[in-house]
Amino acid sequence: MAQRRSRTGLRTGSASAEPIRQFILKTHSRCNLACTYCYLYAGQDDGWRHRPRTVAPRVAERTAQRIAEHATTHRLRQVSVVLHGGEPLLSGADRLAAEVERIRGTVPCTVQAVVQTNATLLTRDGVARLRDARIRIGVSLDGGLPRHNAARVDHAGRPGWPAAAAGLRMLAETGSEAYAGVLCVVDLGHDPVEVYDSLLSFAPPAIDLLLPHGNWTTPPPGLPAPPADPAPYGRWLTAVFDRWWQADRRRTRVRLFEECVALLLGAPAASEQLGLQPFAAAVVETDGSIEQVDSLKSAYEGAAATGLDVFRNSFDDVLAHPGVAARQAGLGGLGAECTACALVTVCGGGHYAHRYLAGSGFRNRSVYCADLAYLIRHVGSRLAEAAGAHSGGALRGTGR
Repeated sequence: MAQRRSRTGLRTGSASAEPIRQFILKTHSRCNLACTYCYLYAGQDDGWRHRPRTVAPRVAERTAQRIAEHATTHRLRQVSVVLHGGEPLLSGADRLAAEVERIRGTVPCTVQAVVQTNATLLTRDGVARLRDARIRIGVSLDGGLPRHNAARVDHAGRPGWPAAAAGLRMLAETGSEAYAGVLCVVDLGHDPVEVYDSLLSFAPPAIDLLLPHGNWTTPPPGLPAPPADPAPYGRWLTAVFDRWWQADRRRTRVRLFEECVALLLGAPAASEQLGLQPFAAAVVETDGSIEQVDSLKSAYEGAAATGLDVFRNSFDDVLAHPGVAARQAGLGGLGAECTACALVTVCGGGHYAHRYLAGSGFRNRSVYCADLAYLIRHVGSRLAEAAGAHSGGALRGTGR
């Protein structure tokens, strides 16, 4: 792959390398919950065990300087900072607010900040502190009913649901100013419409529906072998899509559906699950190590590692990392099976982590290939119905 020198003299991945725009900062490397399915703490990679629980001041300072350097080099007008973990609220709302204040005082562009939490540690004072610091709050949840969250327990086996539900209700009362939305991982064991409707009871401004992390070597739960239903996750998602699409009013945004619609109509969209947009995120661990996103840790030990850190390396060095360069290659980063597919401009090969197969790496179709195809074609059919018979040829890759 051709490479170039950036303004800092460092080589980026290619002449069209996309700068990092989302910085995921691990503010606490432990979690107060011990969810039985957690790919981070019960999965293939146990690197978290060897890192500090919290970020030292010198790591936080250097991280802010590196973000500022990258924003200046690439003349960015806005960056996103995601405070993550573990459970970031174990650090306390005051510390999170101070961290964002430090970054905003160092970075020469707009900084959009969000904290991703399990909501069990939210308090009225904490929500107010984060709101006043212009930090939006996103919540991870498995559904809006106790039985949907049975796997979300603390380290003593006690359910996390009561505290999470109380935190969410408190957050919903504050309105959209502080409330970023809810992230929910699909569980085939739960009725899709029930899950969606139950989440709406917490009035989220947006819902992210994510497929559980799995790959060809470690398949996700419930993915059957032929001749069983080849697209159980696709059917689950289309049931929710129809509920969302056919509603008399739009009660929330569902990013997966909105981006699928946009891509089918030929508009740009940014999601790890769909599309060919270049990868533009980096993770800074509590010790200052720079990694690719956590989802790669579901593949194998060390899959997210780059060997870089904020003391020795810039974020331009991240762009030169082979793993990141591969994720910025668009069609060139996909295998022949994907590039020959009519849905590739919408599907984009699916989530990078879901393509992994031991022995051949990530240059494979997604383990959810059939599910994504089912969803995309279903959404395409609903768009065609809405547009009328004269819409033939307007939808990308569906044959409609």
